[in-house]
Amino acid sequence: MCPFCGTESPYQIDRETGKVVENDLSAALRDLPREEPEWQSSRRTVQCQSCRAVMVYEAGRVGQNCEFCGSPALVAYEEIKSPIRPQGVLPFRIDRNRVRDDIRRWWRSKWLAPGRLAKATLVDTVRSLYIPYWTFDAHAHCPWEAEAGHYYYVNVEGRDSKGNRIVRQERRVRWEPASGVVEHNFDDEPVPGTQGIPLELLRQVEPFPTGELVPYDTAFLSGHVVEHYHVVLTEAAGSSQEQMHDALMELCARQIPGDTHRNLVIHPTYSGQTFKHILVPIWLLSYLFGRKSYQVIVNGSTGRIAGKYPCSPWKIFFLVVLVIIGVIIFIAVNQG
Repeated sequence: MCPFCGTESPYQIDRETGKVVENDLSAALRDLPREEPEWQSSRRTVQCQSCRAVMVYEAGRVGQNCEFCGSPALVAYEEIKSPIRPQGVLPFRIDRNRVRDDIRRWWRSKWLAPGRLAKATLVDTVRSLYIPYWTFDAHAHCPWEAEAGHYYYVNVEGRDSKGNRIVRQERRVRWEPASGVVEHNFDDEPVPGTQGIPLELLRQVEPFPTGELVPYDTAFLSGHVVEHYHVVLTEAAGSSQEQMHDALMELCARQIPGDTHRNLVIHPTYSGQTFKHILVPIWLLSYLFGRKSYQVIVNGSTGRIAGKYPCSPWKIFFLVVLVIIGVIIFIAVNQG
């Protein structure tokens, strides 16, 4: 409890590490928390009718356009049920001036992008956002079974292109049953809760350094737009299980002896499952070039950039011409 204002903290802190305590996932899914009015009390929530993003603004700072796609079609959003308050925040480490310069350099590195793109003043519209993420921890005990393949070679008679008899080596596979067990700890497996930013872009700027999380405090949100999670806990937990399953498939595949494998089957069980709801920093540039809209995002903590950009028709044309010339030269050399 705060000694100055008497406000009780909505999260728990580990006194030894100073980090936010993880929540028990099974208990949370069994008894989702009731609505916490203080999370919304001094804020207004709107939804974009175009990209469906849900944004939480300070009461006096509601924009006229969507921060994600630029659409003016914003409506009041009152359908948030049983919201889980953020427990941790990853503060911005990259400032606006660096982001502008980095985006210009990123544009210049894209050979197919129009030359005038990097000279545009579009970076002046870059926005700072806090977007929602879920993180999940679990210990996985994962027995597996598969068929391990071992390569061996046999001599096979045949003929070459001129009809001469030759002996060549042909690779064969000897299959043997294999099994084992993988033990693995998942720590902060990330699942985005956002609706406003494409998942494929977010995956390109991950990871977010969750080890640098600080306890949630509205002071970190001042001057930034906050997006409310659109992926609820039950959906996020299901996604995390799928991600963990895919990771375990790779870990088990590495254990299989031999040169190749087939029919890998895993039987994972999970224990110690916990979760956190956190806010992570993103710089977002949404811009129009011609008649199409594009997005560039920057990890506000690490500076990693991902985005989409227009391609110059002339550069594509010259690239195709060069490829055709290269193919013609290759064919001519081989025929000679």
